Amino acid sequence: MIRTIFLLIIISIIQVQNLLAQQIPHLQKVGNEQQLIVSGKPFLILGGELGNSTATTMESMEPVWPRLDSLNLNTILVPVYWELLEPKEGEFQYKLVEDLIIEARKHDLKLTFLWFGAWKNSMSSHAPAWVKLDQQRFPRAKSESGESQEILTPFSEETLEAEINAYRHLMRHIKGVDAGHQTVILMQPENEIGMLSSARDHSRLANRKFKEEVPADLIQYFQKNRSELNPEFLEVWKKNGFKTEGNWAEVFGKGLHTDEIFMAYYFAKYTNQISAAGKEEYALPTFVNAALNRPDVKPGDYPSAGPLPHILDVWKAASPEIDFYAPDFYNPRFKHWNDLYVRQDNPLFVPEHRFDNTVAAKALYTIGHYEALGFSPFSIEQIPGEPLSHKEKKLAEVYKVIDQIKPLLNKYRGQGKIEGVLLDKEVSEAKFVLGDYEFTAEHTFNLGWEPDAASEEWEPSGAIIIQTGENEFYFAGFGVSLKMKNLKDKSGRVGILKTDLGCFEDDQWKVYRHLNGDQTHQGRHIRSFVDDVSIQRFELYKYD
Repeated sequence: MIRTIFLLIIISIIQVQNLLAQQIPHLQKVGNEQQLIVSGKPFLILGGELGNSTATTMESMEPVWPRLDSLNLNTILVPVYWELLEPKEGEFQYKLVEDLIIEARKHDLKLTFLWFGAWKNSMSSHAPAWVKLDQQRFPRAKSESGESQEILTPFSEETLEAEINAYRHLMRHIKGVDAGHQTVILMQPENEIGMLSSARDHSRLANRKFKEEVPADLIQYFQKNRSELNPEFLEVWKKNGFKTEGNWAEVFGKGLHTDEIFMAYYFAKYTNQISAAGKEEYALPTFVNAALNRPDVKPGDYPSAGPLPHILDVWKAASPEIDFYAPDFYNPRFKHWNDLYVRQDNPLFVPEHRFDNTVAAKALYTIGHYEALGFSPFSIEQIPGEPLSHKEKKLAEVYKVIDQIKPLLNKYRGQGKIEGVLLDKEVSEAKFVLGDYEFTAEHTFNLGWEPDAASEEWEPSGAIIIQTGENEFYFAGFGVSLKMKNLKDKSGRVGILKTDLGCFEDDQWKVYRHLNGDQTHQGRHIRSFVDDVSIQRFELYKYD
């Protein structure tokens, strides 16, 4: 009898794992937004990316796991290194990957693997030694002056075949050890691709391709999607007469812009083949990230030809097996770049952001305003063993409240019922509309309510606001004050009927304190101060 019960339990476990394996992580359209589905349920990435070398050994990772627990993450972004996976050609070492997956499960964390293959931050620093040393078989890119670069050329079939073989083995192994658990939820083939210090590769293989006709598939994509092309790229094509025949210079004109378009196509085509080969083994969603350029910097001075907004049409044409494209932020123009990346139905994911005192507010804004797939500061582990810093504590608090409101975010996703705000000294006020109400959000320093308001440095503040009924809303955030007016009532007079401070426990709203008087500025504002990350439920009403 006991043996029979035991066998039935084992069979049930296997059936569940097989079912999960059939419903692997994927993107799904919900309303007008994309959503990541993991184990058959919506999943929002509250992430952190490890420093580049932290996960090279499990000994290095040992003090990191407890720190990750304290930050309330649900996902870590972790490099996987071609040089460690295949130190000798054809000999694969899977133990590090397996150990990372197993340990992540113990800490109830999901993994996004960043494949450091042919390119990492433009360079080929993580290619195996047997690739680096055989420069005849695996040729380098060359600068305009003919100097070899520490960059493998994307025009080499030998390099592509070798990397495809390694990536196939990786994905096959991940499927074998993880398909029934879905610990690994996303893959990023390559990292911050781009050409330095010239706008394009000037190797013999590249020069030959540059003189050839622009590939028909690229021209056909532009013709088919002409009305949808991003204006920056459309203007380049238009300026040279919307030509559809000729080599690269003939179709797009001579200049650095054409060098970058040419390089973007072949970088994208190469990466697409890596992604496609991996999906044949285990079809996890893939994304590619970009090192953002800065104003008035020329291609080649920044990593030319990565998936940047002004050439994203080229990437989309050449890499249909890439599910989305993502910005890495070491650039202050946060809203500007995100607005560019969400065009053409590209879901936003911020996989890497400098870990500074802005990340907590930006996580709220990214997930609220853009209904993003997730957010992830870089070097999330900081200094293991040291007490959590202010920015780490604030991010942990924000991740905690976002995790609590996930059922609301899932329920109202893509319906125009979710908004987010990001405020600082430069942009201290923002307006938005939900339902019949126009909200004005202000940084609480802007109102002089906090002692630090006179400081030269204002800590950025942020919030997510969700409409859950005609007059009912939830607020989650810090350092933000809201005032409201009714757009359908000429007088615009709006009162706060009721405000509760609370939390979600087992997806049920639990009131901790009923707020009134000073807490709502005598019924005039919904507000939470800079050091008070909180969730509030409030109801509005109009009065004569």
